[in-house]
Amino acid sequence: MNKNEDKNTEKLMAIGPAAKLAGVSRQSMQYYLMVGLIEPTHTKDSGRRLFDDKTIEKVKLIKNLNHSGYPLRAIRDLFLEKNRKAKGE
Repeated sequence: MNKNEDKNTEKLMAIGPAAKLAGVSRQSMQYYLMVGLIEPTHTKDSGRRLFDDKTIEKVKLIKNLNHSGYPLRAIRDLFLEKNRKAKGE
């Protein structure tokens, strides 16, 4: 890893601390990754996934929507639709 990469990843955090800030378990974060609800902000050469504040806020939204009765599949579909519209598809 070079110095520029260090500066770019300073504000990022590993999955455990990110999950704690988002109010979910590490396993929930891993599941959200697996089903495509979230993506790591950066992946180090070692494979360690790092997350930023924006992703943590997205996880909080997912958690709140899920607790309100929305199934994770519907939440994922909402995010996919939003991405399609943002890309102009």
